[in-house]
Amino acid sequence: MEENKKEEQFVTERASSSISDLWKKEDYWAIWLGFGLLILGIFLYFPQGPEGMEDKIAKANATLRAESEKAPFKTVAWYRAVDAKKKLKATGSATGKWIKKFTSKPHKWSGNPFQAFFLGDGGTAAKNEKAKPKYDEAKKAEAEALALATASEKAAETAGFKDQALNAEAVKAIDAWHSAHTKASKAKKKAGAKSYNQIFYLVGLMIFMAIFFGIGMQVMGTPFVEFVRGFVFVFLIAILAYTAASNATMKHYGIGYAAWAILFGLIISNTVGTPKWAMPAVQTEYYIKTGLVLLGAEILFGKILSIGVPGIFVAWVVTPTVLISTYLFGQKVIKIPSKTLNITISADMSVCGVSAAIATAAACRAKKEELTLAVGLSLVFTSVMMIVMPAFIKAVGIPHVLGGAWMGGTIDATGAVAAAGAFLSDRALYVAATVKMIQNVLIGIIAFCVAVYWCAKVDCVEGQKVSVMEIWHRFPKFVIGFIAASIIFSSLYGAMGKDVGYVLIDHGAIRGMSKIFRGWFFCLAFTSIGLATNFRELKEYFSGGKPLILYAFGQTLNLILTLTMAYIMFYLVFPEITAKI
Repeated sequence: MEENKKEEQFVTERASSSISDLWKKEDYWAIWLGFGLLILGIFLYFPQGPEGMEDKIAKANATLRAESEKAPFKTVAWYRAVDAKKKLKATGSATGKWIKKFTSKPHKWSGNPFQAFFLGDGGTAAKNEKAKPKYDEAKKAEAEALALATASEKAAETAGFKDQALNAEAVKAIDAWHSAHTKASKAKKKAGAKSYNQIFYLVGLMIFMAIFFGIGMQVMGTPFVEFVRGFVFVFLIAILAYTAASNATMKHYGIGYAAWAILFGLIISNTVGTPKWAMPAVQTEYYIKTGLVLLGAEILFGKILSIGVPGIFVAWVVTPTVLISTYLFGQKVIKIPSKTLNITISADMSVCGVSAAIATAAACRAKKEELTLAVGLSLVFTSVMMIVMPAFIKAVGIPHVLGGAWMGGTIDATGAVAAAGAFLSDRALYVAATVKMIQNVLIGIIAFCVAVYWCAKVDCVEGQKVSVMEIWHRFPKFVIGFIAASIIFSSLYGAMGKDVGYVLIDHGAIRGMSKIFRGWFFCLAFTSIGLATNFRELKEYFSGGKPLILYAFGQTLNLILTLTMAYIMFYLVFPEITAKI
C-alpha cells in the first residue's frame, strides 16, 4: 500500500513493460482513444466536402493565377478569390454543424452568466438590434474602402503597373479595404446571432465523455461507476472554468479556461478539500495525453514548410539551446535541488508549455507536484506575455512577420500564440502560429532525449550500462501516438493537396473533431491539476524562489535569442521568403 502511494506521486510508474500495457496503461489508452476520435473525424468529414468544391477551387485558383500575372501586388479580385476558397469547409455540412453544437463550450456573455448556456428569441433580437448600428457602420466603411481600392487599382493598371507611387497607393488602399472587409464580416456575425440552449448538449457531452474515458479506466482497474460519479464533479468544474473564461471582460484580457480551471480546482482542494469520491476521475495525465495525441494530427508538415527554413531555425535551433542553457543555469548557478523539477520547468518554458511539461515530466519521472508547479508558472507568464508582447511590438514598430516569429517562439501555449498574433495582423498570426507548430514537433524529440539522458546520467547505476529497453521503458508511449498522428495526417494532407486538405482535414477532421475535443480534454486536465494540488505540498519547491528565478532567466534568454534568430533568418538570410508571406 505504501509503495502504491509512492508511485502515485510520480507522473509515470517505474520502468517496466509487458504486453498487457497495451490495455492497462494510460499512455496506450490515450493513443487508442485519440485515434478513435481521429478515425471518426475522417469517417464523418471526408465524404462531406461542400457541393461543387473542386470546381470552386479551380475557379478561385484560376483567378489567383490571372491576378498574379496581371499585377505586381495582391488585387481586390485576388483577395476575393482567397476568401472564396476559405469559405469552403467540411465543417459547414449538416454533420459538422451538429457536432459543433454538441461539443460547443459556454457562449460569450457579459452581465448575465446564464447567457453562456441559454439565449432565447427575445434576447437574440435585443442582441442583434444592439449590434446592428456597428454592422451598418462597418458595412458603409467597407463600401467606401472598396471604392477607393478599386479606383486606386484601376489607376495603377492604367499606368501599366509601372508607376511605383501608384502601385504603393493601390496596395495601401487594398489593404485598408481588406481590413475593413474583415471588420464588416465580424460585425455581420455579431448582428446575426441566433438563439441557443446549450444545457442539454452539455449534459449529453458529459455522458459521452464519461463513457469515453470510463471504459479505459474500467480496464485499467478503476470501477466504471466510481469514475463516472467523480467525472460529473470534474466536468462541472470544467464547465465553470469555460463559463468564467467566456466572459467578455476575461476574453478581452486573454484570461483563458486553463487559468480558471486550475484556480477553481485549487480553491476546492485547499479549502473544503477535493471529495474522495471524485478522486477516481481526477486523472490529469489521462486527459492531457489523449489531447496531445489529437494535437499531433494538427501538426501538418505541409504547413510547417510553408515558411521554410527561417521558421525551422527559429524553432529548432533556439529552443534546444534555451532548454539546455536553462537547465544548466538551474543546476550550476541557482542550484535547484530537484533535477526533475529543473528539466520540467526548462522544457515547459522553452518548448511549448504544458504539452512539453507533461512529456518531459513523464520521461524523467518527475513528481506530480513538480509538474503542477511548472504548469502554474507557465500559465502566469503566458497570460502576461500574450498581452504585453503584441502591445510592445506595435509600440516600437517591429515588423509583423518578425513580431509573429518572436511570439511564436516564446509564448508557451498554442492558443495564446494565436490570440497574440491576431492582436497584430493576419500576417503576424500566420507566422506566429506556424512557428509554434514547428516548435510543437519537438515535444516527442525532447521527451526521447530526456529519457535517454536520465537513464544514462541521472538515474544511472555506476558501472551499469544503459540498455535500449531501459530507455524504452521510460519513454512516454503516448508520444508515439502524437508522432504517428502527425505523420498520417500530414501524408493525407499532402496527398489531397493544399486546397482540398484545407477543406476536409484542416476544416474538417481537425477543426471539426480533433481541436474541439482537445480543448475539452485539456480543460479536464487543468481542472484535475487544481483538484489534486495542495499548497502545503508545493511549499518546499518554492524555497528561495528558485523556480521563479529559473523560469524568468530562461524566458529572458528565450526572448533575446528568438528575436535575434528571427531577425537574422527572416530579414538577413531569407528576405525573399519573408517578402512572400
